[in-house]
Amino acid sequence: MSRVMLIFATALVALMAGALFYAARIPVSKPPAPAAASATAAAALEVTPYPEFTLPDIAGVDRDFSEWQGKHRLINFWATWCAPCRREIPLLKTLQDRHANDGFQVLGIAVDYAEEVSAYAETAEFNYPVLIGQEDAMAVAESSGIEFIGMPFTMFVAADGEYLSAYIGELHQEHLDSVVDVMTRLERGEIDKDGARAALDEL
Repeated sequence: MSRVMLIFATALVALMAGALFYAARIPVSKPPAPAAASATAAAALEVTPYPEFTLPDIAGVDRDFSEWQGKHRLINFWATWCAPCRREIPLLKTLQDRHANDGFQVLGIAVDYAEEVSAYAETAEFNYPVLIGQEDAMAVAESSGIEFIGMPFTMFVAADGEYLSAYIGELHQEHLDSVVDVMTRLERGEIDKDGARAALDEL
């Protein structure tokens, strides 16, 4: 290799090394960190869903959930073909009899056909409203944030309309006694909504 070429090659290597050195010292701008959720968005995540809905009753009359505003509500999802659901009904009727004047309201939602529910109601002699729906009824249940996976399924809603908790499976008398106790203590101000939710979640 000639002397000129050697000098040229040496200069080129030095130039490249210098360029790499300075490039390494240039600060690299990092992608901006995800912005913190706004107060509004954060609040939205904490908002408890309200199960607002309208469904027809046994007579075919549309009934709105707000009709029972001001009462502590037990919304019981059931079907005529569901044996555990049928076993719950006498207990729910007793609760309605005993605690209607204490601000409690049982509300049945049949995930079933209207004809089947009407026929069953003749012998069940419900003392609380029964609404009827299929996909619409399941959507009401899922508004609690819990996936509708079967029946019976019962939601507990405070007198101001705020959803508190839900119980999946057959309710027994001890469960209903606990529900009445929790909701009564909430009404008296002995516990707050968080305390009521925690107690109901332990049913």
